[in-house]
Amino acid sequence: MTTTPATDDRRRNRRALLGIGIGHALEWYDWGIYVIFVPFFAAQFFSATDRISVTLSGLAVFAVGFIARPVGGLLVGRLSDRIGRRPMMTLTVGGMAAASLIIGVSPGYATIGTAASVVLVIARVVQGLATGGELPSAQTYLAEAAPASRRGLWSSLIYIASVGGNTVGVLLGLVLSLTLSETQMASWGWRVPFIIGGVFGLVALWIRRSLQETEAFVREAANHPDSPRPRLWPEITRHRKQAAQVIGLSVGFTVAYYSWVVAAPAYAISVLKINPTAALLAGVLASLVLIAVLPAWGALSDRIGRRPVLLISCLGTAALLFPLQAMIRDSAIRLGLAMAVVMVFIGAGVAVLPAVYAEMFPTRIRTVGLAVPYSIAVAAFGGTAPYLQIRLGETLGPSAYNGYVVLLLVISAATALSLRDGRGIDLATPRPGTPVKEKEGHDGEIARPGR
Repeated sequence: MTTTPATDDRRRNRRALLGIGIGHALEWYDWGIYVIFVPFFAAQFFSATDRISVTLSGLAVFAVGFIARPVGGLLVGRLSDRIGRRPMMTLTVGGMAAASLIIGVSPGYATIGTAASVVLVIARVVQGLATGGELPSAQTYLAEAAPASRRGLWSSLIYIASVGGNTVGVLLGLVLSLTLSETQMASWGWRVPFIIGGVFGLVALWIRRSLQETEAFVREAANHPDSPRPRLWPEITRHRKQAAQVIGLSVGFTVAYYSWVVAAPAYAISVLKINPTAALLAGVLASLVLIAVLPAWGALSDRIGRRPVLLISCLGTAALLFPLQAMIRDSAIRLGLAMAVVMVFIGAGVAVLPAVYAEMFPTRIRTVGLAVPYSIAVAAFGGTAPYLQIRLGETLGPSAYNGYVVLLLVISAATALSLRDGRGIDLATPRPGTPVKEKEGHDGEIARPGR
């Protein structure tokens, strides 16, 4: 029996979607379970009477992961543009899974003392590096592998996978906390999710190793076989407009995402005094709404363009923040409804951002061009969002924090207005009228191919 080119393309597409989806979900499952289960395993790795251990605990929980993410974005993004997207995505998913497995089987403080704290911090550094490199690499691969006419739809898979992976971690936490006693959770139950992450990481690693490199990267390498690799900082400086646009787009969506998708249940528990189980369930149900709307928004952007969808997301979310915050009060049901409504509008932006980012840069620096400014924006604004949400809420009231988020969303909306619509362009096609080798003055904007 023989296969047709169309059949081969469908198989290749399914493999690409499966490899990106499973690997990215695993990355964010592993990233999220650390925060979910830290109340159960902190005592296993740190001693309250050991000053060094307490210091390491604070660094590991609050800082190390986010500090490592920009470094991972820079290193992995640079290598992704040099040797390919596929090997770097294989490396990141393998590193993330290995770190989770190490946490799951590591001896505790009672056995090896402060070394247990060091092991945990090193594992978290590895996870930060892997996460920082995974997101730009996976976004770039998916955008380049997608058919040009369906790039928005395909790109929505990135956040479907990340939200799905985090949701699985929350559900597992609920199941374990309901079926195991507090003593069992503290002694061995917390190890289960980390070991699961490590084992399933082997599956994701095998799937990603079987992926093919993207056509855009292969064509770029073939067109420039002997040309020297572009120097990093001169290239970023040359594309400073695109780098600034990445930061401008990211600040609003990052803070809104972390505030409502990631930190809203924790805020509801600690500040609004909503029942923890009810708040977590509200977060899970709202996440399912977000997963459902993502492909719809991605497909719509393929029809009407990226800019209108981005503006709907920014302005719609900004308009809803104050009334939805006032609606919640101390009710888990109202919390779930408010989160579900805002998810619809946040989903519009995050669904298309991977496609937008990829359409802003040329192939030779597409990954690192995104990774550097994006990681800076996430570290500066995403990492501080949960803290500011609680701190400003306690000192100035929730309206102050909502005003901060609205301001950042307005900045993202203004940035969206400055974008050229890349819908339907060939990501591997150089600017018409230039030689195959890109000129020094290339600004990173790729023109539509002729029909």
